[in-house]
Amino acid sequence: MGEKVNPSRRSLIGWGGAGLALGAAVAGGAVAMAEAGGDADPVAADTGGAVPFHGAHQAGIATPVQDRLHFAAFDVKTDDRAEFVQLLKDWTAAARRMTAGKAVGEGAYGGLAEAPPDDTGEALGLKPSRLTLTIGFGPSLFGKFGLDGQRPAALVDLPGFPGDNLDAARTGGDLCVQACADDPQVAVHAIRNLARIGFGKVAIRWSQLGFGKTSSTTPDAQTPRNLMGFKDGTRNIAGTETDRLKKFVWSADGDGPAWMSGGSYLVARRIRMNIETWDRTSLQEQEDVFGRDKGEGAPVGKAKEHDAPFLKAMKPDAHVRLAHPDSNGGITILRRGYSFTDGTDGLGRLDAGLFFLAYMRDVRKGFIPLQRRLSASDALNEYIQHVGSAVFAVPPGVRDTDDWWGRALFSGSAKSSESAESAEGA
Repeated sequence: MGEKVNPSRRSLIGWGGAGLALGAAVAGGAVAMAEAGGDADPVAADTGGAVPFHGAHQAGIATPVQDRLHFAAFDVKTDDRAEFVQLLKDWTAAARRMTAGKAVGEGAYGGLAEAPPDDTGEALGLKPSRLTLTIGFGPSLFGKFGLDGQRPAALVDLPGFPGDNLDAARTGGDLCVQACADDPQVAVHAIRNLARIGFGKVAIRWSQLGFGKTSSTTPDAQTPRNLMGFKDGTRNIAGTETDRLKKFVWSADGDGPAWMSGGSYLVARRIRMNIETWDRTSLQEQEDVFGRDKGEGAPVGKAKEHDAPFLKAMKPDAHVRLAHPDSNGGITILRRGYSFTDGTDGLGRLDAGLFFLAYMRDVRKGFIPLQRRLSASDALNEYIQHVGSAVFAVPPGVRDTDDWWGRALFSGSAKSSESAESAEGA
């Protein structure tokens, strides 16, 4: 957008920084380069510094996974295309500033006393905390603004899976924003400000707070544990594994419409765990369900977590055995989900589980066949239930200060419409 960004008062005083769900997908790792939407400075990652906003891919995918999440799905309320495009530009400008640790616009104070401030102010004095903001477009968006011809074939509506009990109030959305940070207040501040900027044009359909990352994309990092107490994401794709990212995560030229080249596809699933039932299950059964031991995380018959699993030594319905790429024709996805607890269900049971987030090159070749296999016979199904669901096309990164979220989509569709109108006129 070419905006001139002046250092904020806070930056001048030292603001910045000196199923399938649960067990197996694919090998730890990641300090991705700036052009891959990751941290350029690993030291900054440890000190709450800023993750570069600009790059060939959006940050928040191959980026080292932060500790906290605020995810929001939005419904579009305007039917004015120009108004929506301006919103995307305004969101991009705000995201650029917030990920750098700066206030939105003119800030939270010091402006016209009779007008609301540009920033809500609750992140004043906090570090950038590795905040990343990642936008995605849902299937329902493409029926609006003349975008039908730009919907990628890979962005399919997810089918129903056995055992699903989806809540419509936690499902779908025209677009989404994934805010990840090491400070929960920084993540919430980001979503809050985008929602405020979008007032009257978009409205939050549903949102989810997450803590305790359940997968890692950083090499040699300790594998995190899910709420069932098991290490999760032992074999997740590493952000440094550029070849595997290219093969399994990034959309390539020729995969679909040109505007998606360098993007990815996101599946979000809210998976509730039957915590009370699980907590009364014997240790042996718990380990049989996963196919790994609970202490070390080693696969059945092995001594160390990262030892190659011998799948046939596991029970036929063990989660790791069913989810492993070797059992699924090599299907591989990048996971960066989070645990959640949202109070109780009114019956004395915790409303807790996994907010599953996975990125892939093609939903039809990634999540759908994998989840079909798991939902049919995974022993873990006794203890979990999918209660929310959404899928999004995640466009490539914002290249520079003149670029904005969704520019290739809306510029491309505008050109297509103009060409069609010219042809009709001829």
